[in-house]
Amino acid sequence: MSTSKKAAKSAIIIMLFTLGSKFFGFLREVLIAAKFGSGMETDTYFIAMSATGIITGLMSNAINTTFIPVAAEIENAEGKKGKLDHTNNLINIVFFLSLILVCIAWIASPLIIKLLAKGFYGEQYKLAIQLLRIGLPMIIFSSIIGVFLGFLQSEQRYMSTAAIGFPFNFVYIFFLLFLSSKFGIKGLMVSSVLAVFSQILIQLPEAKRAGYKYKFIFNTRDKYIKKILYLSIPVFIGVAINDLNAIVDRTLASSLVAGSISALNYANRLNGLILGVFITAITTVIFPLLSKEFSEDNIKGVKKIMSYGVNLILLITIPAAVGLIVLSIPIVEVAFERGEFDSTATMMTSKALIFYAIGLVAMSLRLLIDRVYFSLQDTKTPMVNGVISVVFNIVLNLILVQFMGHAGLALATSIATTIATLLMFYGLKKKIGSLGTMSYIKCGIKSGFASAVMGIAAYFIYHELYKILGAAKLYNLIALLAAASSGVIIYGILCYVLGIDEVKDIVNKLKYRIIKRRI
Repeated sequence: MSTSKKAAKSAIIIMLFTLGSKFFGFLREVLIAAKFGSGMETDTYFIAMSATGIITGLMSNAINTTFIPVAAEIENAEGKKGKLDHTNNLINIVFFLSLILVCIAWIASPLIIKLLAKGFYGEQYKLAIQLLRIGLPMIIFSSIIGVFLGFLQSEQRYMSTAAIGFPFNFVYIFFLLFLSSKFGIKGLMVSSVLAVFSQILIQLPEAKRAGYKYKFIFNTRDKYIKKILYLSIPVFIGVAINDLNAIVDRTLASSLVAGSISALNYANRLNGLILGVFITAITTVIFPLLSKEFSEDNIKGVKKIMSYGVNLILLITIPAAVGLIVLSIPIVEVAFERGEFDSTATMMTSKALIFYAIGLVAMSLRLLIDRVYFSLQDTKTPMVNGVISVVFNIVLNLILVQFMGHAGLALATSIATTIATLLMFYGLKKKIGSLGTMSYIKCGIKSGFASAVMGIAAYFIYHELYKILGAAKLYNLIALLAAASSGVIIYGILCYVLGIDEVKDIVNKLKYRIIKRRI
């Protein structure tokens, strides 16, 4: 199987598994709400989870991101055995460092809770400290998960990467259905730790098939491990900067009308669904391929893979952004409008969704370009770019919030991300030479035209069906699905007629398979 076919197949598998995982994640949240409601205990649990989540996210992302390009370099220099030895060394060193971090966090738990939840006192404050301490082992497990993810993806094995959310959610769901009444909120935190641990268990069989076998190696002088830890520092800072960005948005939104923070949160979730399902799948598959080409000093290969990724992202995100904009209200209605989420909340959320969607293309491209820099073992440039993005975002927030309220905060994020992404492209061009920008522009223009026609058609199809079927929830869903499906078909046909290579490729492969089956 060719590299492009294998990459496409892997991306589709990741997308399908991610969709399934998102469904079970939604079920998990519904069960937590049903079993524990919304009160002191759940507030305390979520604060404790956010404290451990910040650290675990930093550890897992930083290690995974930096290990993939270094693993390709190791394999190129020392072969498969060398890579396995360095993987074991990294696991042992990361375990040791995580253990130290857990001990520090255990002692500092009261201070951490005071910083994250100033309003907690008495029994709630004590419970928050207890829950945080119960959840600290997640730091160790997440670090090991990050190493295994890096190793497996460097081997171009994505099955456990794609399925990693299933055991995580199943542990939660089992606890919530059968054990929550007996063990309460502390049991929920224990299940959170076990859920993270279960992700290691699903990785091990695939790691074994890739040739992995544990052996105790602990060499702090290992030059590759030093490189990984050195490259991780800017990634740590970059993730922390992104967290700061979100804190600034929430802080400004807290001074606006009630519901502004929630509207931004719900709109960001819908926008993030495209990023989480489709774009993450593409970047996950492409990243190891980029790292391999760079380790072999094949810059031409890096550019070719990057070009394929950019065009693919444009073909997905431009119509997705148009769809989110023209169908923002029915999308929010179908997704959230029930119970306490009323029509006012729908209007506020749909307005935020429109302005987040404006930046969807830039957000998606930035994820890919970050991976290109990481594959070149440059983690400083994305970090510096993150700082620039935050500065632009804060300045634009302060200006736009005065005229547009919470929608201005969403628009500021989109503009700042777009500026940062353009700067990343410019920096990459200076670093590796011509990127073939004209091919991106041509693909973008063709996709933009097809998306505009699709958007107009989808808008009218939805509203005509809405008039005929009525405003009932089920009929609204049917009208939305019909409009979205029609839009996808129209977009696909126009892309083929306009001669977009990637779309013609897919159609020709489908034709070949149909003819082959008939024969």
